[in-house]
Amino acid sequence: MSFVLVQVIVGGLLLGAVYALFSSGLTLVWGMMNIVNFAHGDFVMLGMYVAYVVFTLLGAGPLAGAPLATLALATVGIIVYFGLIRDIMKGPMLAQILGTFGLALLLRYSVFWWFGANFLSLPQNIVGGTFAFMGLRIEASRLLAGAVALLVTLGLHLLLTRTSLGSKMLAVAEDSTAAQLMGIRPDTMQAVAWAIAAGATGLAGALIATFFYIGGFGSVPGALVAGLLIGVIESLSGYLIGAVYKDIVVYALFLSFLWFRPQGLMGKT
Repeated sequence: MSFVLVQVIVGGLLLGAVYALFSSGLTLVWGMMNIVNFAHGDFVMLGMYVAYVVFTLLGAGPLAGAPLATLALATVGIIVYFGLIRDIMKGPMLAQILGTFGLALLLRYSVFWWFGANFLSLPQNIVGGTFAFMGLRIEASRLLAGAVALLVTLGLHLLLTRTSLGSKMLAVAEDSTAAQLMGIRPDTMQAVAWAIAAGATGLAGALIATFFYIGGFGSVPGALVAGLLIGVIESLSGYLIGAVYKDIVVYALFLSFLWFRPQGLMGKT
């Protein structure tokens, strides 16, 4: 196997770890409330802009931008839950789809109005240069993003499966009425789920802002594996058949999974 192909796979894995981080938030919200958040990608965008603003105003890199983006988006998640989601959950599925889609448009065009529609970017050397390891050249920014995203995703999995908070969230996901009789407040747990999901997207957005232009119960391990696979497949497709066609390959595989395995990569039938 050529060094170029190995480097493409390594780059795909690092990018896939970031994909896994913000997809784990998406699957958490779906698992808790059976709501697909169409504004999830726009939360990632907000995280990128927070990192950009922190750099512009303070001259600080991801060490400051990532925690602030996480905190800011977690706050946004709580506001969105109490201001919108809690009410539309009582309505039909169409109301949920239109509500989160409308939120996505509101966030997107509010950002366009404030920052303009031109591409913005952070300096590529804000994290460091490029590491050479066994013939491979890895950008420090991508290595940092992939490593942090992987650690946080695994930490999120442990939070949901090994802590009292995770048990309470699982109880609400299984039966909110029974959980309430046991003294668990569904509203609080669902708000926490939105805070975690939005905070994860904020962190992911801040991490990729250095190398991207800014413009059942949920399965976190499934999101992790899927994110890593998408990152590798996207990188390999761009290398083997051209960058123009890599999205076609990813979406074709996505549709195939929806058709042959609608319960998800690690979901139960």
